[in-house]
Formats: sequence, structure tokens, C-alpha cells
Amino acid sequence: MFRWLLILWWKLSGWKVKGVFPDHVKKFVIAVGPHTSAWDIVVGMAAREAVPIRKAYFLGKKELFDGPFGWFFRMVGGTPVDRFSSHGMVEQAAAKFSTQDVFRLAISPEGTRKKVEKLRSGFYYIAKTAGVPILPVGMDFKNKTLVFGELMTLSNDEAADFKKIAQFFAPIDGKIPEQGMAHLEKVYA
Repeated sequence: MFRWLLILWWKLSGWKVKGVFPDHVKKFVIAVGPHTSAWDIVVGMAAREAVPIRKAYFLGKKELFDGPFGWFFRMVGGTPVDRFSSHGMVEQAAAKFSTQDVFRLAISPEGTRKKVEKLRSGFYYIAKTAGVPILPVGMDFKNKTLVFGELMTLSNDEAADFKKIAQFFAPIDGKIPEQGMAHLEKVYA
């Protein structure tokens, strides 16, 4: 029922897709942005059902999954990480790729809805540690378009990789455009 409500919302709200989701690739990090509003979660969940994007997960603190609503967070694609573990968040997230045949992990490269001066590096190091590519995905609220970029195999030149990522997101307007990533193209130039 929940799935059909999301698909209905996607269709009625007028969102569309540009590009192709690489369903043939079984494991990668989905870098989704710009993350400027709580509406990003609604669009992302609806897109996951409408496109469809199968076996896509997001990280959540372990405590969410231990409580009475743990079933709900798992149902909507959450996967737990222990914030107090001796293994860091990057290592825990990267390890999840080895436990399943198909695993796609969606993460905001900004790590917050606020305007950032640079991208967080966690999503990048999770992909690097797991040995998987990154799929940049833009939520263009101005044009109501979910934009799939090309899969990026990471190089040994971190600065060049971040430059490509910033260039992809720069022209995409989030729900609150002034909190987006347009300015980061100059930061990573």
C-alpha cells in the first residue's frame, strides 16, 4: 500500500526522470543532492518506487532499528550503523557491500540540509573502501526532474573526482536553491 501511495504521489506531482538508472550494476554508492529540504526524502522514496530502484538503502543510527519502529525503518530502506562502535562509520558502511549480492547505498554528499562550504567525504571513502563506483543523482526541484549522472569509477586523484562530482551538482536546483551546491564548482575548480 505504501509503495503505491509513493508511486501515485510521484505521478501526480509531475516529477520525471532524466538519464538511466544502471540497474545492471549490483553495487554502488548513490550520491543524492542537493539536500536542502525534508522534501528530499519524500522525492527520494517516491523515485525509488517509481523508477524503480531496487535494493537501495540509507544509513540510520542503530537505535532507530532497536526500538518499536525498527520494522518501519527497515521497510523504507534503512540499514543500521552503530555510532559508538570501535569501527568507524565508513568501515561499517563499506562492510555492508560485502554482505549482499545487490546493495546500493544512498547518501547526501553534503551530509546536511544546510549550505556547505565543501562536500563531506564519507560517501567518497565508503565507495573507495568498498571498491564500488559512485552514481551522482540530482534532485532538480526547479524542473521536477530526477537526474541520473554517469557511474563514476573512482581514480587515485581525489581532487579530480571531487571536481567531477561538484560539476555534476552545480547546475541542479534543490528545493531551497540558495542552500544548493552551485558555489562548490569554484571550490573544487
